[in-house]
Amino acid sequence: MNNTIVVGCDIGGSHISTALINLVDKTLIESTFNRQTVNSHDAISAIISSWASCIRSSLAKGDLQKAAIGIAIPGPFNYEEGISLMKGQNKYEALYGVNVKQLLAKELEIESASIKFINDAASFLQGEMFAGAGTTFKKAVGLTLGTGLGSAFFLNGHAIDANLWSTPFRGGIAEDYLSGRWIKNTYCSRSGNTIDSVKAIGELVSTDTVATDVFREFGETLGEFIFDHLLPKNPEGLILGGNIAKAHALFLAHTQQLLHDRSAALPIAIADLGERAAIFGAADALKQCPQFS
Repeated sequence: MNNTIVVGCDIGGSHISTALINLVDKTLIESTFNRQTVNSHDAISAIISSWASCIRSSLAKGDLQKAAIGIAIPGPFNYEEGISLMKGQNKYEALYGVNVKQLLAKELEIESASIKFINDAASFLQGEMFAGAGTTFKKAVGLTLGTGLGSAFFLNGHAIDANLWSTPFRGGIAEDYLSGRWIKNTYCSRSGNTIDSVKAIGELVSTDTVATDVFREFGETLGEFIFDHLLPKNPEGLILGGNIAKAHALFLAHTQQLLHDRSAALPIAIADLGERAAIFGAADALKQCPQFS
């Protein structure tokens, strides 16, 4: 196979996105991008067929029949063997204990060694380090701030899931305080209003002091978490992604101020590849496969 052009895939609970990635130029071939919905409650054969269909579409758009395939997928998952361990997650229950790498390889008529799986949080950071906001760093931490808290460490050329969401923090865990859930619950509790999204709360900042204070506190909380749990790992930088990171203008200055007040500093970059970071990361992770050595 041509190891310059590979397929990057991002599999979520209700979709799969695929595209061809040029590993030399570090570019996504736009004409090959494809996104399809997936019924994660479907039977094994239907799920595999749906994934394969999206991958074939990207290959066809790039005039290729076969290519190595990197796949970002949530855990729990045996990434080395390609076996799904998702159970009680309200998605892909039928795949529990199934070697999806072998099934997908058979469906696509390629060798299973040409497929590599990577954790989705790790893939986000891998992608940003490869072709996005983290290209100037060699050792970094990635945080995805969304409904929950995703995290990854990058060292020696590859990223791993850091599982920082469950880190003990303020009598609870980090995700209790560094998530969209905290922003929404805190704002609604303090204001007495019912707001369904972090974006909507952010739009109130210019006229609503409660919203302003919630984002200020969120930023300070992020700074405290960085100081206590990230700086001891000596990263060169931090990459922030996820939907909440899009509102960084509302809280990041408070993060930096808290670090400054504690005589600490850490370069913080906002992810710039968006939802395609995982596609880039999954593709880049393929360089760890034997055929790339």
